[in-house]
This record gives sequence, C-alpha cells and structure tokens, in this order.
Amino acid sequence: MVSLICTLQDHRDDVNWCAFSASLLATCSTDKTVRVYSVRDFSELPFSPLTGHGYGVHCCCFSACGRYLASCSTDATTVVWHTDSGDIAAAFEHPGRSPVRVCAFSPDSAHLVSGGSDGTLALWDLRTKTLTCVVNEATVVACSFSPCGQAFVTGSSYGDLRLWDPEMNQQQAVKNAHDLGVTCCHFAPQMQSDGDSVLFRLSSCGQDSLLKIWIISHHAELLYTLAGQSAPVLSCSFSADGQLLVSGSVDKTVTVYDAVSSLPFLYVTACAFSPTVPLIATGSMDKTVNIWRVEDGNSGYCASLLMGDWSEDDVSAWLHEEGLEALVDTFKANNIDGAELLSLSKEMLAMELNIDGYSYEREAIEDWIKAKNRSSPMTNLPLPTTTVTPNRTLKMAISRWKASQ
Repeated sequence: MVSLICTLQDHRDDVNWCAFSASLLATCSTDKTVRVYSVRDFSELPFSPLTGHGYGVHCCCFSACGRYLASCSTDATTVVWHTDSGDIAAAFEHPGRSPVRVCAFSPDSAHLVSGGSDGTLALWDLRTKTLTCVVNEATVVACSFSPCGQAFVTGSSYGDLRLWDPEMNQQQAVKNAHDLGVTCCHFAPQMQSDGDSVLFRLSSCGQDSLLKIWIISHHAELLYTLAGQSAPVLSCSFSADGQLLVSGSVDKTVTVYDAVSSLPFLYVTACAFSPTVPLIATGSMDKTVNIWRVEDGNSGYCASLLMGDWSEDDVSAWLHEEGLEALVDTFKANNIDGAELLSLSKEMLAMELNIDGYSYEREAIEDWIKAKNRSSPMTNLPLPTTTVTPNRTLKMAISRWKASQ
C-alpha cells in the first residue's frame, strides 16, 4: 500500500513542517532554512534553500494559487516567497515581536493568518501587504482554513479549538479538545451537506497522543477519537479526496487512516499529502524528509513518477528542464513518451551504434544537410530544423536523471 520513493537529506537540523503544492514540496527546519523541491523528481530547485529567516522555521504553506509560499519563524517574521523565483514577496513582523508558530493562507490566496507564541493571532492582507486585524488568544500553534474560506480554526497550546470567521470574530470554541495542547489541525478539502446546512470535517491532534475527527457546522461535534499512536501526535493531514488521513507522532510512526471508517490500515516508520498525486511527505528529527507513494487498494491510483510512466508532455517538460528545448518539437513529432525515452537510452544510445556526438553519424547528418536535403534520411519526413544537437547531451541528461532515482 505504501512504498518509499526517496529520502531528502539536505536539512542540517530537525525538520518541522512539510507542505505540498500541485508541483512543489516545501520543507522547513530548525536550521533556519526552507527548501523547495520539484514533485516531478524531488530535485531541489535552483533558488533553494530560502535563507531569509534568522532563527528556526516552524511552519510553511503554499497559497492555493500556487504562486506563493509562506514561512514563519522564531525571528517573529512571516515571509511570503514567490514560488517561481524564490524572491521575497512580503515580510510581515508579528505584533509584539513574538515567535510565530503557524501560518496559513486563505483559499482565495488573498489573506494570510499567523499565530504567535504570545497569544496573538494576526490577519494579513496580501494585496496591500498590511495588517488587517489582531486578536489575543492562547498560544496559537495550529491553523487551517475551511475549503470555502468562510471560516478558519485555530488550535492552542492550552488544548482549545476555536472557529473564526474571516473578520476574526470567534464563532465557537471547543475547550480542552486535547489535553496538554493542540499540535495541528486540518480541514478536509470537501464540503458536505445534511440538507439543512453545510458540514466540514476537521482533524486535530495533540499532546494527548490522540487524533480526532470533528464535524464542523453550527457547532463542533466529535466524530471519532483515534488512539493509534503511543506518544504525542504532532501533525495530521487529509488527502486531496478526503478519503485518507495521515498523522505523525513522537513515537516515530506515521499512521494512515481511512478517514471515512476511521480504521488504520498501515503503519510506516518515521506529514503532508500532495493535492495532485497520492504522495506523503514526512519529516523527522533525524533531519530527513521521506517521500512515500500511497496506493489506495480501492481506487488503485498511484503516482506516475517513473520515467516509463511519463506522457509526451512530461517528456517535453523534462527536455526544457535539461536545457534541450531544441529537441522538443522533434520528440513531439515522433510521439516520444516515457517508455520510448527509456528505449532511446537503452537501445539507440548503445555503444555499438557509436553514438558519441562527434563521430561518423554527426558527419553523415551534416553532409546530408549540406546537400540541401530537407527531409529525414530515416523517415523521409520534412526536417523542422537543421540544428544539430549532440547525442551525448541527451545521453548525459538521461544518465543524470537515472542517477538521481
């Protein structure tokens, strides 16, 4: 049901948080950095690590639009980064200069909530880059917006869960939701209805070693209490379809539950779900991030990260990443997908073909072009370009990709 894809070992201290966007994975650490990886192959992006914080980074999250990444730190700042360049879009200093423990974007990517260890909860307007509202709460350590964006929940170190509207008016509170404190909370992505009102599912976990699922509407109703772990549960996250729920614990285990029946169906040693593919990222005090592929036994879907599973568009994107844009049109014209690309690497690049980029084949091709032939000597199709790209370049790109797996 679960297989380990890779282990990322770039951080130099505890990994505190993991977050996915549709195409990126972000991790943050006590080592003061935020690292950003491509979900395609989990290679680190050129502008990573992000080093704008002066102290350890507690939390990171992506905006729903995917354009921004936020991170918050003991240095009392919440920094918003451009995901395409790694540049800082905004830097917010928390009221009172207290360490910031958690941050969360609204679903419309227009606002950002940050919670400080001094009990202040701040709402920021990303369009104007200004502070909209501040309220005092117990130390805020968890925050999640409802999928509709009309409410958000915070969890405190005192163990309370509180529901707020977008104007920071408290709607309801669940006292002592977790003994000794809440550590994380997360709304399921889907809304439900009982005919009269809209319902939301919320997961929460805490220092009491429990994971709880709540129904949130006009009031909060406890649906399940899950006691699958033997130590404080530090993180929880729903899958994109809301069917799975993952939690990570101090006991060094991650538990994945069927979020509908509440039954645990696997344990893996060593947490965030990808919104687009069934991947889980888990961070640990051993400074590593593990990437897991999850296959649902019922739906049978799985992440297509192997080169053999790539579509033609995936191959084109990879060529762009490797700086081989000149080959894109040729590959598309020949319908080369991942399976064909592997065939290229195993057969057409074989030593017996003498493909080294500079020997007889290149000479023959150049002679063919000099003779003013404008069709392929192999297929007789028109040549879209007379640019010659050494086969060694393609071979090295394939070798680099294979070595990274």
